[in-house]
Amino acid sequence: MTVEELYSRLSECAGVTTDSRKCGPGLMFFALKGERFDGNEFVRGALEQGCSYAVMDDAARYDAADGRMILVDNTLTALQQLAAYHRRQLGTTIIGITGTNGKTTTKELTSAVLRSTYNILCTQGNLNNSIGVPLTVLGLKPEHEYAIVEMGASHPGDIKELVEISQPDYGLITNVGKAHLLGFGSFEGVKKTKGELYDWIREHGGAVFVNRDNEHLQQMASGLKLIEYGKPGQDGLLVEGEVLECNPFVKFRWRTGVGEWHTVQTNLIGAYNVDNALAAITIGLKLGVTEDKASAAVAGYQPQNNRSQLTDTGRNRLVVDAYNANPTSMAAAIENFSMIEAPEKMLILGDMRELGEVSLSEHRQIVQLLNAKGFTRVWLVGSEFAEAAKGTDFRLFADVDAVNKELEIEPLSGFTILIKGSNSIGLTKTITNL
Repeated sequence: MTVEELYSRLSECAGVTTDSRKCGPGLMFFALKGERFDGNEFVRGALEQGCSYAVMDDAARYDAADGRMILVDNTLTALQQLAAYHRRQLGTTIIGITGTNGKTTTKELTSAVLRSTYNILCTQGNLNNSIGVPLTVLGLKPEHEYAIVEMGASHPGDIKELVEISQPDYGLITNVGKAHLLGFGSFEGVKKTKGELYDWIREHGGAVFVNRDNEHLQQMASGLKLIEYGKPGQDGLLVEGEVLECNPFVKFRWRTGVGEWHTVQTNLIGAYNVDNALAAITIGLKLGVTEDKASAAVAGYQPQNNRSQLTDTGRNRLVVDAYNANPTSMAAAIENFSMIEAPEKMLILGDMRELGEVSLSEHRQIVQLLNAKGFTRVWLVGSEFAEAAKGTDFRLFADVDAVNKELEIEPLSGFTILIKGSNSIGLTKTITNL
């Protein structure tokens, strides 16, 4: 079956699903395979639940007599090709966002800014991979005026695959840093992969939003049409801005050219989030959002999913930034935490995963930073920190269960605590005991 024929079948459907638990009348089910599952096993169940069609790649389970079954060579490839075809049919203006840190927050801020004025589609949650991006694109409807597509990567070629599906008109790379080095091989590998977004724009036309203050991005974006933002005092910026205070929530000001300053009090923790806010404002202004609406949208945004959230438990104040961690984001979080005024401060930090052969040296650099900032109440969780912090006075824990046992024996009270580590460490499980 050609992609055109498959698209014709899709036009009869109310939507698509890849989850056999979320099948229903009028949907098209895509039977995907994973390391621990095979969606082909659930094709008949999906059809019994009312799905109009089921796209599958297991010939042994295919029944040619059942016109609702659609056999393809590879179900994931079919899903991706269908999404790319759908994107071309609608022609919606798409903003593609990637980066080592801040891409989800920037996506959410940009969504808030554009939603103040337009009917938009935006990546939901963290559906930013080879399955999530085509599902997002297939959610495009004629009434959507713009779409924001977040793209994640952990291996070379990942972004190239995703831009070929989403075909963005504008691109934004928030930053490039040391993350997923086990997959990328090196920092240069990170830059090359993230830069695949720029490569698409360079080949197909369009423009990129770039932080003037990021030397890596400036070099990577050479030859492209740039729409820039950054710190005040630089010529040619569409938006300039600076931090006013960060205690604990960020307040900043921004303006266009020589225009009036806008002061914005956010619900975000971390001075590094000002760059994310400036990016969102820059995108909004370029696409016709008024300055007042852009400011109000950023001010009204509430962070979620353990991304720089402030939680008051009644016993302690928690700065929870435990969705993920890499050397760049960990150092930024520690730097920011050092600026927060609080009588009793403490840090509970977990290992940074997927750093490969440089993992130990990167953890040692974080330990050195903690010492340089004068932190004394530090609990480190995981085997990498255990090795990196040998000889220090920091408390070392094998895992989060050990932390919780300690908290049950000696509860903490009256502290402002930074909680940060890779999601797989599970530091959020400590919150109920804090």
